[in-house]
Amino acid sequence: MSEGLYDTDILVWSEQQADLLRRAARGERVNGLDWPNLIEEIEAVGRSEQRAVRSNLRQALVHLLKLAGWPSNPSAAHWAAETLAFLGEARDDASPSIGNRLDLPRLYADALRQVRTDRIDAKPPATLPDACPLTLDDLLGEDPDPAVLAQRLAATAPD
Repeated sequence: MSEGLYDTDILVWSEQQADLLRRAARGERVNGLDWPNLIEEIEAVGRSEQRAVRSNLRQALVHLLKLAGWPSNPSAAHWAAETLAFLGEARDDASPSIGNRLDLPRLYADALRQVRTDRIDAKPPATLPDACPLTLDDLLGEDPDPAVLAQRLAATAPD
């Protein structure tokens, strides 16, 4: 019964499974726990959190690269605000184990590839560094300054 419900109405399934788990935690003997799908869902929670942090960091890097690539563009204030929002979300969702599993060089390369194809006011970005000079601590620390981070990107770009 639960397995069919898992496939047809995961919300009801999750509510029922949570109720059964609460009852079991109180010492009641219960039947109907859908162990295979419970295990799968618990693992999926971790993967989802990791994906969210990766996505927010990648978006923050895109906006930082835009700040570095087009520093005098009128959209710079918007990019800085977006950077702060994405970094805040990433920081809120990051745990030590997620941070240890992030591939910052790959995230940076993905963001760089996207920004290098952008044209703003028909202009390509200024020269940007091929490798990320920033660390996760720079990005996930308290009160990051997008202008300072973008300046670091610009300062490490090849001439």
